[in-house]
Parts: sequence; C-alpha cells; structure tokens
Amino acid sequence: MIEVKHVSKEFVSPKKYPGLKGAVKGLFSNEKVVKKAVDDISFSIADGEIVGYIGSNGAGKSTTIKMMTGILKPTQGQCLINGIDPSRARKDNAQNIGVVFGQRTQLWWDLPLSESFTILKEVYNVSDEEYEERMKFLNEVLGLPEFFSSPVRTLSLGQRMRADLGAALLHNPKVLYLDEPTIGLDLVVKDNIRKAIKIINEKYQTTVILTTHDIGDIEELCSRIIIIDEGKKIYDGSLEELKDTYGTRRKVSMEVKKQEKLKGLNLAEKLGASHEECRMEFDEENKILSVTFDKHKLQVPQVMNAVMEVTEVKDIQIQETELAEIVKEIYNHGIDGKAV
Repeated sequence: MIEVKHVSKEFVSPKKYPGLKGAVKGLFSNEKVVKKAVDDISFSIADGEIVGYIGSNGAGKSTTIKMMTGILKPTQGQCLINGIDPSRARKDNAQNIGVVFGQRTQLWWDLPLSESFTILKEVYNVSDEEYEERMKFLNEVLGLPEFFSSPVRTLSLGQRMRADLGAALLHNPKVLYLDEPTIGLDLVVKDNIRKAIKIINEKYQTTVILTTHDIGDIEELCSRIIIIDEGKKIYDGSLEELKDTYGTRRKVSMEVKKQEKLKGLNLAEKLGASHEECRMEFDEENKILSVTFDKHKLQVPQVMNAVMEVTEVKDIQIQETELAEIVKEIYNHGIDGKAV
C-alpha cells in the first residue's frame, strides 16, 4: 500500500546574522542555510498494517507524513501511496487518504458538526447511500450523535478528536495518517479512540500510520514500529524484537524472611557476573531485595536460587524493561546503545 524509496527532504533558507549589522548584511548576502529534515529514508507498509512512526521532536516525522500526503514534494526519492505519487497527483491521492492532526482540525469552526460532514461528503463525492452507511458505522464506533448538531467551537477536545477521526474516515480511505491523535486526552477518551482505530482497521483493512509520543498508543495499536532520528531511519521491526534486542534489563523483586542473612552477599560475584550485569538493592523497611540483571547473561532461576541459598523467599515479582524506557534510551543514545 505504501512505498517510500530513498526519500530526502531539504529546506533552504537565507543565512541570518546577529545584531543590527547582521540584519543589514543579510539584506545583501546570498548565503543560504540547508537543513536536511529527512535523509534517505526507505520503507514499505502492507495493506491493513498499523505502523507506529516515532522519533523525538524534530526527527522528521511530520515532514515524512507531509510528503506521503502530498503537502510537500521530496527533494530526492519517491513516495507511492497505492501506486500514486502524491506530489504529482494530489487530488487522486486525496481520495485514498484520511489525515488527523492532533493540534489542527479540518472541521469548520463556527458550523455545526453535521454541516462540516455534509460539506466533506460533497468534497469527496460520497453518494447518499455510502454516506448513510458510513455515518451509521461512525456513529456506533465514535458516538457522534451526542454532539452532532453542536458547533465545532463548542466541542470538548475529546469530542473534537472523535469528530476529526470521523471526518477523516467519511470517504472510506485506504490509508489513515494519525499525527498525535490522543494528545491532551484523558484516559477514558484515549481508550475509546484506540478501540475505534482497531475496529476501523479490522472491519475495512484500513492501513494506519501513527505518529505519537504516547507509548500507550504504540503498545495498544501497533505490531510494528519505525524509529527515525535526525532524519534517518534507525529501526524498523516488531515491538517484540525491539524489546528482546534492546530491553536487556530484567528486574526481580523478592520479599525475604530474614534480611540479616543478606549482609555481605555479593550476588554478582556469586553468579560470575560483573556489577554492570547484576545489581542489587535492598529496601530494609519492606524487606524487599531487588536484583536488576542482563537477561542475556543471567536467568531468573539462577538469581532466585542464589538468593534462596542464603535466605527464605516469601514472594517474588518479575518486571521486564518497559517499552517507554527502551524508546527513551534510543532517543538519548541512538540504536547502538543496547544497555537499557
């Protein structure tokens, strides 16, 4: 459904100089500054996939989305959406896509929501029969009737996001771009939006590209993620593969019966590991021993057996590295820093 082939995007702007003299100099200077927002990115997305497209602020996510929607033309490379080049055939491409920007709306601010939908029906040449069928489905999934007659400016943020999602899906697009669709929403509304996206994907096999900083969105909706940093693609694969490869830390918390027996215990040495590969902390108040270790070097039974040789364990809790921690580490140190 989507092919992005060696796409790059550069923005050229006049060079600016500091101070009043710099401002005067800038009037007569032809020097330019070239900013490479996207740098030789390639990927393909199959029909019906939900893919998380993530990266830190300024990584190039929105620029890529704008090239795939036809708003921007690539400096190099090519995007094909269902066989159409968006930059060459914007109208044809618009019939195939729906877009939701979390901080912008495509609805008419002072009109009732119903009027906005009627206008979009005409824009996308949706027949009366198709419109009725789509509205029946969208009303069930998004709960639009409760505010369908209200002016858009009177809607809450959660209601507006549901309305924007409905507007983007009115013409049954093959591809749906979601740019921060749950930004600023409370937990209940977020959950409803996520459920709606799942149902839409399952019923109509709509291909979804999701850009978000909310790891909950990624874990709930996506089986595959693409991570970009400074305009370059640094990861493309499944969530499980990412966790297994880069989420190397595992934490075991044990409630022990006799804490005094832990004095002098050097668990790393006992297990033949370095202190970096095996670290232990003890909460004296709650009698909890926490051991954080590299799961590629040690296994849970090894750690438990080593502790149980010293004292009795009453309870145990095993905790994997959270996806949020893995992604944060990648943002901070890049894909090569595997110790998360």
